[in-house]
Amino acid sequence: MELVNGSMWPTIREAMMCETHKYVAVVNNFADTEPIVQKLQLLGALNVSDLHRVHKENYEERLRRRGDKFPPQKEPDSETKLVSQSAIAERLKSRAQEELQSLFPPDYDAAGQFIDNKEKQNEDENYENEVPKIKKLLEPSQMRPIEEDLKSIKVDENRIVKPSSGLTSGALQEFIPATKLKGLDDYILESDPYQHYKEGSEFQVRVEPESTIEFPEHLKIFAFEEGNNSRFPSPRRSLNGNFDYYLMDGASILPVLALGLKPGDTMLDMCAAPGGKSLVALQTLYPQILVCNDSKLSRLHHLEDVMNEYLGNLDHWERRLFLTNKDARAIDDENVYTKILVDVPCTTDRLNLHTEENNLFKPSRIKERLLLPELQTEILLQALKIMPVGGTVVYSTCSLSPIQNDGVVQMALKKCWEETQSTMIVKDLYEALAPLRCIYRFGNDFGLKYGNIVVPTPKHNWGPLYFCKIVRVN
Repeated sequence: MELVNGSMWPTIREAMMCETHKYVAVVNNFADTEPIVQKLQLLGALNVSDLHRVHKENYEERLRRRGDKFPPQKEPDSETKLVSQSAIAERLKSRAQEELQSLFPPDYDAAGQFIDNKEKQNEDENYENEVPKIKKLLEPSQMRPIEEDLKSIKVDENRIVKPSSGLTSGALQEFIPATKLKGLDDYILESDPYQHYKEGSEFQVRVEPESTIEFPEHLKIFAFEEGNNSRFPSPRRSLNGNFDYYLMDGASILPVLALGLKPGDTMLDMCAAPGGKSLVALQTLYPQILVCNDSKLSRLHHLEDVMNEYLGNLDHWERRLFLTNKDARAIDDENVYTKILVDVPCTTDRLNLHTEENNLFKPSRIKERLLLPELQTEILLQALKIMPVGGTVVYSTCSLSPIQNDGVVQMALKKCWEETQSTMIVKDLYEALAPLRCIYRFGNDFGLKYGNIVVPTPKHNWGPLYFCKIVRVN
């Protein structure tokens, strides 16, 4: 991780290793809001909407004093990009060398032999012809059918137990050579996800700056200031029976803000459980229709419980709120949803650091973890396909992995162009997020091409969370 996150990694690691991290309190507009707001203010919490407004006004005033008509655009840092690309290349090389070494005895330095050969060939006139051979050796090994080897090998038939010999105890102990390896089709190399990242790296994506993020008028979110890790009390029921506020990681509100919800929008949350982001969207009072989908029925039941506790009787929401249980890749309602949130399943880096049960990094779930980028790409691709012209998709994860973040966005946009010829634009939110830097630490020096990432630090201990805004133009 230090190769990817650079000098910030020790700080990020320190924050993520803390078992408790910061939350924000989202005021429930379907309860008695005034006493709730007063209660949170007495705790010393600050209204994030007020912070955003004040810092936005100050930021715009500074621009006017400098005489800038528009906010300065983020200049691509060539040095940062080179460092990021070289880090990924170094990671790929290291992974390939590890797999190569696994084919040799422990005391044999396979990678070192090839490096020594490379240094000797620097003085050789035919060095250029040898470079492809060295690169080929460092590439992940290619699987081939076992039948090819069976045609060329010579089997010692003296060790084969023939039916005519009878099933004696001695015959049962004879060695019988294997003719087929079970499970070989399901085997996945650790380097496969990195190959997935490299596949779409040459595809060009149009990126346009977006200067502002509007904070919805009715959305009331409270947080403690920088360095204050105080905890909010557990939510309580108000006079009408609904809970007074919802506690969630402070970074999780940003994908909803990035959607840019407007009154009358039709919104789809493709992977909605446990329901926090969907609830924030409803607290804006903007969506005319909200569809909350999740592929797992148990998680959908949990989401339903959350909605019941904060919205009251869901019968009153029968024409505005819909809960569906489908594979997100199978949702085919084209040109219906103006705003789509794609909060995909991911490695949830912080959670897996502090839980043993169902941990995605345990040996029994290696295959599932390695296939995550492929699943994430398919879900995002489906969202892009069903989005109408002028619609918005926001993709988000709770991971620091560049493959699950920018890598998935790149691959999904590439496949969408190849399959539909649709033109998508990625919105650069660097300047739009400027008023929120008072409470968030953004990883602007991570060499990201498309999205933004909130990184945890001891003073701003929420996240990690990556999000990317995509708009369809034709």
